[in-house]
Amino acid sequence: MAIISAIDALVRLRDGNRRFAEDRPIERELTAKAKRESSLTGQTPFAIILGCSDSRVPAEIVFDQGIGDLFVIRVAGNIVAPSQVGSVEFAAEQFGTRLVVVMGHSNCGAVSATLDALDSPTSTSSPNIRRIVEFVRPSVESLAETDLKKDRAALMRHAVRSNIRASASHLRHGSSILEQLIEKDGLLVVGAEYSLESGIVDFFDGVPELA
Repeated sequence: MAIISAIDALVRLRDGNRRFAEDRPIERELTAKAKRESSLTGQTPFAIILGCSDSRVPAEIVFDQGIGDLFVIRVAGNIVAPSQVGSVEFAAEQFGTRLVVVMGHSNCGAVSATLDALDSPTSTSSPNIRRIVEFVRPSVESLAETDLKKDRAALMRHAVRSNIRASASHLRHGSSILEQLIEKDGLLVVGAEYSLESGIVDFFDGVPELA
């Protein structure tokens, strides 16, 4: 199968999310069994999604895609640690996938926990949860020092997007492999936010004007 360009992949995701939000999922030609069997020889995902582990944001459903369509990496707070970078590198190199989407969501629990930790550093006793908080902290700490601190809902909205931007930027600039693919092979890394309320994904960071 020919490599799908980043822009074409983005259009497919937008179309799929529109179907999901309008509650009109596509009727797939292949049954799940047939799709599993047809994918036994390999995979050709057209997009890489680095999303939050939140149970309300399953990427395949949100974008109305099937088995083998997406390479999905999920971690609380859609943070970018070495294992996530390596997973994106793997998919981009091995499968020729040219679109990477960092997808956060409204009212993200990891972002909320980070804001709580800024107010009360001992708010969690788990060193593992604290590690996630430390990944999120740099992207939201300065926001918590502005007038936004007077309005928790507004602070959350800005913090969620700031965290998404930070993760997308980390992928663009924190890997020589991805940097080279961006420069020479058309790889595109964008940031997006899923609305728990509407079901709509807003692609807001790093999206070319022509898209």
